[in-house]
Amino acid sequence: MREVQVYGLDGNEKGKVSLPEVFSVRFRPDVIHRVYVLQRTHVLQPKGRDPMAGERTSATSWQTGHGVARVPRVKGERYSRSGMAAGVASVIKGRLPHPPKAWKVIYKRVNKKERLLALASAISATSLRDVVLGRGHKVENVPSLPLVVTSDFEEVSKAKDVVNTLKLLGLGEELQRVKNGIKSRSGKSRIRGRVKKVPVGPLIVVSSLKNQLKKATENIPGLKVVDVDSLSVLDLVPGGHPIRLTIWTESAVNRLNERFKGVVT
Repeated sequence: MREVQVYGLDGNEKGKVSLPEVFSVRFRPDVIHRVYVLQRTHVLQPKGRDPMAGERTSATSWQTGHGVARVPRVKGERYSRSGMAAGVASVIKGRLPHPPKAWKVIYKRVNKKERLLALASAISATSLRDVVLGRGHKVENVPSLPLVVTSDFEEVSKAKDVVNTLKLLGLGEELQRVKNGIKSRSGKSRIRGRVKKVPVGPLIVVSSLKNQLKKATENIPGLKVVDVDSLSVLDLVPGGHPIRLTIWTESAVNRLNERFKGVVT
């Protein structure tokens, strides 16, 4: 079994840990992308339109003899809407031609073995420096991949301590990349609360969320903390582009042996 260095909160080596067999799975970007697309449908909310939307109008056709098209037109005169086409598609102020249907089935099912293969392949790819660099992460100063830190990292309770630890691990440029990439949005998205567009930063995988690390990282842009038992392809491949820079705690790496026991051969 392959061994990797375990780094402490000061950035120095604290020992070694044997990687689980899941890190030896071949990188399969085709399977990862397929499972990502299928699992992405599990978080979509069905939506539809009122079947009568755009058709509640007094519009009737003028028929022939007026030198205009015979589309339905709003009744009345001497106000802005009168005489305008309505109740049909492909006209100004008209209804949608093919509105979304609330009864459309958008939930796509995923084969269990295929899902586990994609997840195992994505986990294994977190150790491939070229793949992580290909996504745009700054890992030139990271000593080794996969990046494993001591389990004490899960008990860090302050955001400044998290940032200092990440900088000591060689992720200073990565944090700066995320900070420089924050864009302020305008228009309808801003009105609906999506004020900023924040780049995807490192993913921290812990053994349990019953610690203080998740709360400490809430105000650090780009960071995400996830429980190893809840880890999915959606976390490792955001946007469908492999693979996200991942930081593992030592206890989370040990938990992978239990989760993939009998699955990876």
